[in-house]
Amino acid sequence: MYNDILKHLPYKSSFLFVDNISELNKDGVTGEYTLREDAFFYEDHFVGNPVTPGVIITEIMAQIGLVVLGIFLIIKENGFSFEPDDVMLPLLTSTEVAFHKMVLPGQKVTVISKKQYFRFGKLKCYVEMMDESSELIAKGMFSGIMKKVDLNNE
Repeated sequence: MYNDILKHLPYKSSFLFVDNISELNKDGVTGEYTLREDAFFYEDHFVGNPVTPGVIITEIMAQIGLVVLGIFLIIKENGFSFEPDDVMLPLLTSTEVAFHKMVLPGQKVTVISKKQYFRFGKLKCYVEMMDESSELIAKGMFSGIMKKVDLNNE
């Protein structure tokens, strides 16, 4: 239902960490991602005992909790319409993440983001990542801005 927003994300292939958006409104977003067992980062992190790096967990939280919501708010509140060559690039301005559990290959995670504020183009959200048992994996505050880039004029 909300997955049409995914076509506006500036990520492709091995660095897109959003499978599904299950809820999306002006106050927040909920989305899911299942970590591929053959993802590039498991080969060396850690050899023989693959664990999802914290930076990838943070990226999943940012893509769902900040970027998806930010693009939605820009479209909805600012009346922005995408031209064929328009790209919205996220500029993460700050993160503060606490990790509580490991994430293993093949695991499905759910990200829940609640908007703290969106003003002057800056979005701040409280974001949590849960496992399939609804146990907390990570939580934190994310802030960022979205910048429109026309690929033909760069």
